[in-house]
Amino acid sequence: MTTPISLAAAEAAVNAPTREERLAAARVLAAAVADGALPPAASTREVNNHVHTCYSFSPHAPTGAAWAAQRAGLRAVGIMDHDTVAGVAEMLEAGRILGIATTAGFEIRVRFADTPFADRPINGPGLTGIAYIAVHGIPAHQLEACADFLRPVQAARNRRNAAMTEKLNAILRAQGVPELDFQRDVYATSRAAEGGSITERHLLAALCRAFMGAHAPGAPLVHFLEDTLQLALPGKIRAYLLDPANPHYLYDLLGLLKAYYTDAFFIHPDASECLDVRDVLAFAEAIGGISAYAYLGDVTESPTGDKKAEHFEDAFLDELMACLADLGFRAITYMPPRNTPAQLDRLRRLCDTHGFMQISGVDINSSRQSFSCPEILDPRFANLITATWALIGHEKRSTVTAGHGLFGAPAQARYPVLADRLAAYAALGEALDPHAPTTLPPGMAV
Repeated sequence: MTTPISLAAAEAAVNAPTREERLAAARVLAAAVADGALPPAASTREVNNHVHTCYSFSPHAPTGAAWAAQRAGLRAVGIMDHDTVAGVAEMLEAGRILGIATTAGFEIRVRFADTPFADRPINGPGLTGIAYIAVHGIPAHQLEACADFLRPVQAARNRRNAAMTEKLNAILRAQGVPELDFQRDVYATSRAAEGGSITERHLLAALCRAFMGAHAPGAPLVHFLEDTLQLALPGKIRAYLLDPANPHYLYDLLGLLKAYYTDAFFIHPDASECLDVRDVLAFAEAIGGISAYAYLGDVTESPTGDKKAEHFEDAFLDELMACLADLGFRAITYMPPRNTPAQLDRLRRLCDTHGFMQISGVDINSSRQSFSCPEILDPRFANLITATWALIGHEKRSTVTAGHGLFGAPAQARYPVLADRLAAYAALGEALDPHAPTTLPPGMAV
């Protein structure tokens, strides 16, 4: 017989070690909301299609992310982990239990070989000829195919992760800081054993723990960062790190090191880890996913503190967008809080010029970040809310009948104009019951 748990314990357990514990907690919380023991969240029109989980790097498990999004008032949440879909099934089930619409994808770095950008920085700090892209709207029956496709990428990335750990250890020896063991300090702190990926953030988290063990959080660690590492700490981050009681200390330190220290040990990925962009686009088409280039834009001040001021694709955006269209990308994804109005206006005009679907999302991967994204409610971004529901309609429709997604032949024949197609699939997405998301309403045309 299962012992009932308190609501407080259930709220903590949405990020418990095992999937079974997390989903059991979600059932307790859903029942508590249904019977009035917990007040319902204040519902907004907000959505977020780009939430990372512990299966790449995040303090949130998939169930925890679904619960946090629902409590923040979001109507839809999308999982978007790096190089893995290991958390997708849990996110879909958590959304079904909690009654929040879900969508699924993965993020991956690809090579822009044989393009004008093969030797240029594009949208990733420290990367040349390589760009972050996303595959959105993955039909549920294609998750195993995605896992098979991504497994060699994970293996290649882990070879580089181990090499970067050794490079980092040479630096730590010189600083009198205990060295890291890749298996113990990095692999074991990830979800790699469950099919998750290991990212540079895992290495940085291990480094943060090493620094925090060698120098007490607060003034001693700040002095080490400034005097020994010669890092210039931005004022806000410096204030965070001077406070040893800061509950987000690890993530604040990690963001600083990601922006200003990663270059010290970074090894550029090779072709075994970063597949040719054309191969990934072909795979996305084959599984019925939606390929999206992830726009970064020139960075002046990073809202999450993990990127230094740097130039990316804005200087050649017109040329790049034309190339993306020629390659066959279906969409552009961007984050309204990250960019200036001028950047977004230019990007959105180019999306219209080249016929790209526009997808929004804010990459949640730190305990300091809020799931709320009020920027999406700006009337200028109404199309992004429509696109989210179209994405959900596409994903669930494709799950029921392969080939019947937004860019499938039947949909393109029925709705040749993208805006009309998006409106039809958005109507389907909003009409779905999040507790039974693949039960299509009778009479829906798509």
